[in-house]
Amino acid sequence: MHDVSYGPVTADCFSDDERAAVYKAIYTRRDVRDQFLPRAVPEDVLMRLLDAAHHAPSVGFMQPWNFIIIRDEARKVEIHRAFSRANEEAKSLFSDERQALYASLKLEGILKAPINLCITCDRTRGGKVVLGRTHNPQMDLYSTVCAVQNLWLAARAEGIAVGWVSIYHDQDMRRILGIPGHVEIIAYLCIGYVDELYDTPELERRGWRNRLQLEELIFEEAWQGTAEISSDLPRPGPAGVLPAIPSTSD
Repeated sequence: MHDVSYGPVTADCFSDDERAAVYKAIYTRRDVRDQFLPRAVPEDVLMRLLDAAHHAPSVGFMQPWNFIIIRDEARKVEIHRAFSRANEEAKSLFSDERQALYASLKLEGILKAPINLCITCDRTRGGKVVLGRTHNPQMDLYSTVCAVQNLWLAARAEGIAVGWVSIYHDQDMRRILGIPGHVEIIAYLCIGYVDELYDTPELERRGWRNRLQLEELIFEEAWQGTAEISSDLPRPGPAGVLPAIPSTSD
């Protein structure tokens, strides 16, 4: 674990090798779905990943995250069923020509990954008034996403793959994992070893979408141009509210 130290540390840049390692983790990180091996993740390695997540930046130092580790096969099966129901609903939202490609994509590794991890955000942590969150109450959510990224990059450095599952009904996941109402589900991750990683993101390889050009995303001083709205996305209704996805569990 990281030793707690309250003294100053050097602000010097990393060595060439250290800097290259950071960028290697960033550029070779992949969202993994179906390639997980049955090899167990050692407990000390898992704790290093969680400790990396726990050292993410958080507004007001509120540290709003919790980590639910799921190893039980029966619970994984229940979560996989919840995913499968939502995935069928999601497929119907895309245009006809995209549905076949969507159906061919493997979008989770719930049953294959030895570790499933749910990262949550406790929106009451720190009390009603939190430094830095007084005028933007979403900062606790953004802080927890930083914890997800920390874990993901640390996992890449450890040779461990991560897949982010986002297709499920919130109420299903809350029921299965017993998550209270004041706690938000931020990420459901599948974690484990793999033999290899794709050299480019899988969705790009499969023709779902290409990486945008960085130069087209950089503005100077203020917003420029118009925002792209994909034809495959639900269009906002009144007050910017997206239409709800119908539930098959009702």
